[in-house]
Amino acid sequence: MIASPPTMKNAWHGDMRAFGRMKILIVDDEPLNVALLEDMLSEVGYKQVRSVTDSRLAVATCSTFAPDLLLLDLMMPHVDGLSILHSLRSAGEEVFLPVIVLTADASEETKRAALGAGATDFLLKPFDHTEVLLRIANLLEMRRLHIQLDTQRAALEDALRERSLELREAHVNLENARV
Repeated sequence: MIASPPTMKNAWHGDMRAFGRMKILIVDDEPLNVALLEDMLSEVGYKQVRSVTDSRLAVATCSTFAPDLLLLDLMMPHVDGLSILHSLRSAGEEVFLPVIVLTADASEETKRAALGAGATDFLLKPFDHTEVLLRIANLLEMRRLHIQLDTQRAALEDALRERSLELREAHVNLENARV
């Protein structure tokens, strides 16, 4: 059993239960890697985890599942992780989707390529479980804050439109009263 690190419960961003409801998509062609990640996430309370081992299904699954975080392997047959990342980032989605790239390739070229393609973070395999869980929690907190800001922005825009309409109506009423 993988124990939740003590720092996870007392982390600066709050209670892990809030993150348990957020969706995580794992894209890796190695079933053992997928099982390990699923077990790690399950042990600390993540409940909405979906996995794809066929990289050709990754972009479509992202679209239908709408994850809050993507754990993406780079080296896969058919479609590699960089191609998936390019596809996701070129789709023009305005919502912030954090992507953690997981790979055994420690070269600077690979790191730069992944980060340049839009990866949010980069972890080397084999990875430290505590580090992975902390980075996931940090990025989910960023995602939560982005969603909160988008919601507040939309509410402010609605309030501004409503107030502008009221002001226009008041202006028209004043003009009509002068006539």
